[in-house]
Amino acid sequence: MEIRENSQSLQFDANGLIPAIVQDHYTKEVLTLAYMNAETLALTIAEGRTVFWSRSRQEIWRKGETSGNVQRVVSITADCDKDALVVEVVKDGPACHTGAESCFFNPVYLSDELKQFTWQGLYKLIEGRKTDPQEGSYTTYLFNKGLEKILKKVGEESTEVIIAGAKRDKEETVYEISDLAYHVMVLMIELGISVQDITKELEKRHVIDHKVKQERMQ
Repeated sequence: MEIRENSQSLQFDANGLIPAIVQDHYTKEVLTLAYMNAETLALTIAEGRTVFWSRSRQEIWRKGETSGNVQRVVSITADCDKDALVVEVVKDGPACHTGAESCFFNPVYLSDELKQFTWQGLYKLIEGRKTDPQEGSYTTYLFNKGLEKILKKVGEESTEVIIAGAKRDKEETVYEISDLAYHVMVLMIELGISVQDITKELEKRHVIDHKVKQERMQ
């Protein structure tokens, strides 16, 4: 555990509090905004999990103490004025008391011109077609047909990628890989695999030999 000297010069407000923006370490999604005081910040560092000060209850609040949705801390970074924190965490469950993954789920404004694609956003969109079926939706159709149909489509799209790649046709290969990525994500949701699960697996591969899988299969 490394504690930088910056922790000694943080600027707490008149109530002895500092805002803490909690962010998912894997997806970078903003999960919640909470507050810490000097004591709960020290507890957070010592325990390796988020510990906040509840302004409404006026008491220490260990995230996940009753729900089990603990947030394990990866890093804590202060802003330029040292009066706000970003806390990156690995979460064991939803961040919001409503059961939502993030407390930020009420859209206020989104620019059609500047909005950006994210894998997490696509995942949520596809997942919504399973939890809230839409008539005429191809994605809902796949979920209704079940695993066998989804696997068949993944196989078909994999073949299309191979054919396009063999021709060295970049534009067609990009198109087919995009189709494959979409259908793989449908499969992920059908099997309960999250984007975070894949990210964790890929992170592990930075420290293991890439031959391990082939050797295990022999």
